[in-house]
Amino acid sequence: MERPLQRSDPGLIEPRDKPGEDDRGRKGFVPFFLTFPGSLWLIIFFLIPMATMMSLSLQEGTIETGYRLTGHWQTYVEALGKYDTQLIRSLIYGLVVTVATLAISYPMAYWIALYGGRRKNLFLLLILLPFFTPFIIRTLSWKFILADNGIVLGNLKEWGLLTEGYQVLATQSAVLAGLIYNFLPFMALPLYVALERLDPSMLDAAKDLYSNKRQTFLRVTLPLSLPGVFAGSLLTFIPSVGDFLNSELLGSVNTTMIGQVIQREFLVNSDYPEGAALSFLLMFGVLALVFLYTRAIGNTEELTGG
Repeated sequence: MERPLQRSDPGLIEPRDKPGEDDRGRKGFVPFFLTFPGSLWLIIFFLIPMATMMSLSLQEGTIETGYRLTGHWQTYVEALGKYDTQLIRSLIYGLVVTVATLAISYPMAYWIALYGGRRKNLFLLLILLPFFTPFIIRTLSWKFILADNGIVLGNLKEWGLLTEGYQVLATQSAVLAGLIYNFLPFMALPLYVALERLDPSMLDAAKDLYSNKRQTFLRVTLPLSLPGVFAGSLLTFIPSVGDFLNSELLGSVNTTMIGQVIQREFLVNSDYPEGAALSFLLMFGVLALVFLYTRAIGNTEELTGG
């Protein structure tokens, strides 16, 4: 009678152990452990403040008597009716700034990426150079430059090229100029990254197929650089809509943006529910435009390289 084979018998090939539940559980814990710090950060500094702001927008009361949650949705209707002009103006300014920065940045990023050569890093440094100066100082410098008797307009008026009553400061043009200047790098850098990743062989293939420069750009370069256009547009549009410093320092009452109104509601009028409601109205407006933009330009996964 043969004895059964033992695990210690020579020549016996032991089957590989199948992964058990402990191994699967350990592997499933790794992604959770890696994402935990970022998730905790979002919960503490995004979700909790957002929930607090939502609760605040539905409260009633005053700063003297205190606020209590009553579910007063009418605050949103009242805030939209009072400040619809400033909200629409901010969205329009954001669109104008996005289009203008795209028109300025694309040729610049295109040239640096394809023809910059060894000096690419130097050109990128020049683009980033304004970031070494605080945001408020950059905006104040525009106020001095665009002043009625400043170094630009003052000299032009002395030379007789402009009338004495001509002014740029405290106008819509001054606010847009400040916004475009301050948010230009937010558009230029994503465009440069997208154009830098272009495969030169694809451009050569387009030339081999008898495409001229215009056709090569429209059918090869532009479609492949759309992820940069998409990212740069979001990075420019969202902060420019909520900006209040440029309109405060370079504009007037006729150029008031919604960011100024929200700041005034919180810090001057102490009307926290209305300020919170305006903040959410601004967020909903931005999200709606971003959604429409995403649907118009293409698939989000393709644009982001997913």
